[in-house]
Amino acid sequence: MSADPHNATFFDHLDDLRGVLLRAVLLFVLASIASFCVMPWIFDHIVMAPTQNDFITYRLFDIVARKLGESGLPPFNIDVVSLELTSQFFIHMSMSCWVALVVSFPFLIYIMWTFVSPALHKHERKGMRRAFLFGNVMFYLGVATSYFLVFPLSVRFLADYTLSDTIRPVVSLDSYIDNFFTLLVLMGAMFELPLLAWILGKMGLLTRSFFSHYRRHAIVVLLIIAAVITPTGDPFTLFVAFIPIYALWELGARLVPKKNNQ
Repeated sequence: MSADPHNATFFDHLDDLRGVLLRAVLLFVLASIASFCVMPWIFDHIVMAPTQNDFITYRLFDIVARKLGESGLPPFNIDVVSLELTSQFFIHMSMSCWVALVVSFPFLIYIMWTFVSPALHKHERKGMRRAFLFGNVMFYLGVATSYFLVFPLSVRFLADYTLSDTIRPVVSLDSYIDNFFTLLVLMGAMFELPLLAWILGKMGLLTRSFFSHYRRHAIVVLLIIAAVITPTGDPFTLFVAFIPIYALWELGARLVPKKNNQ
């Protein structure tokens, strides 16, 4: 890193950026190699866990159902099969990269931060540091919400959905993994909305009055989003999926600075 970033030339900044990118790539490669080595265990105990009847979410829902006087959840199991000769190899590779990205994400952000921070003022660095920390925490909360709530409910409904009794419910490995990572990434990104609201509020582009004025509209839209994510006819499942999404709306409203309120 250049000694004085304010007096550094364009080529000095370019050289610093090259060093930052090299460190980021090296970290990602090392994390990918480590993920590749432990991927069989991760796949069996984490990725495939929602396909089994004893998954923690199903057991908790079963306990709640019995407390409410219901008979409990019916037995559940998904048969995942590999339909392509190369599926398992390429999924092993791609999942290693995805896991490496998720695990090393905060460190990659920190490496990029070391390049940007010298050019910022002290108060700007303080605000951005908080934003990065908050963004990382919210991203992992979104991933956890998807893994323990949204994905299990969705996959259980879709796997049990029957168009005809003549169709055997078997799920392909590629389809399962695509849906798994799509929902995890979508929920991780969705949990960044409060951070986006805070940034737009700081820029004066968003006010608290917006949230209060459009709250009823937001409830309808968020219910639709929850219904799409968990397309079940069970009101309890819809409600459980709706709560964290609506909480993001309210959190975003609280994070908008009061001085921008109208």
